[in-house]
Amino acid sequence: MKDTEIPRAVAAAVDTAAEYGLGADDAAVLHNSNRIVVLLRPSGVLARVAPLAHRLDSEVEIARRLAGTGSPVAGLDPRAEPRVHVRDGFAVTLWTYHEPTAAPEKHPPAAYADALARLHAGLRRVDFAAPHFTDRVADALRVVEDPAASPDLGAAERALLTGTLHGISHAILDRGTRQQLLHGEPHPGNLLATADGLLFIDLETACRGPVEFDLAHAPEDVAAHYPGADSGLLADCRILSLALAVSWRWDRDDQLPDGRRRGREWLAQMQADLDRREHAAGGGH
Repeated sequence: MKDTEIPRAVAAAVDTAAEYGLGADDAAVLHNSNRIVVLLRPSGVLARVAPLAHRLDSEVEIARRLAGTGSPVAGLDPRAEPRVHVRDGFAVTLWTYHEPTAAPEKHPPAAYADALARLHAGLRRVDFAAPHFTDRVADALRVVEDPAASPDLGAAERALLTGTLHGISHAILDRGTRQQLLHGEPHPGNLLATADGLLFIDLETACRGPVEFDLAHAPEDVAAHYPGADSGLLADCRILSLALAVSWRWDRDDQLPDGRRRGREWLAQMQADLDRREHAAGGGH
């Protein structure tokens, strides 16, 4: 979110919480990307605020349906209506705040895998028409195939990303693996260590696909503890997740802090993974 919009967005969060008698003498912005996350004290509300064009309805609905499954997720604040609130041109959602007890890089791999497996079990119980992971690929292709949408992307990088998004997504589909509702981006930054255990946050990227698509966002040592993971499929999903992340970084409207530098790093990692994949397919010759 642009710096000039943040004061209005914070005010929208404070006013929305106040509707439910949830005071906010202090409002601290914890995160800013395409939306901001605001901690309101002393009420302990976590508000997520985005421009109205960035719809949050699906995230709220999935969270509502997961509430009775015992899934490891940080849920909506029970003191407010479980819906998207519209105020001053922003979409606002109110969530329970959980104080982190450890940094994301400290998540034990076995506990991480267990939490993700339990989340997947809960998501299998949720009937929700989420987009397929290939819809996300299509969105990325619209960025990388259009120079007007990604003006700073070089020709070689554009061709590499286009070929990877097409080729790897087809390779994943051709495996015919079971599909289900997924978190979409369960990376370490979307997993909190709390007094209530490990809890996933940010369900806005929920989609359908193989569980390996989710597992690809976790550190590599997590996969060894996830039951029944297909290593070959996981390797392809890792490449695809990198291609998607790189594509967003070259979107002219991307607002992730330091996004372009991260995009270059991920692009180099993606190329290395593609080289290993080609090497393995050629039998090492």
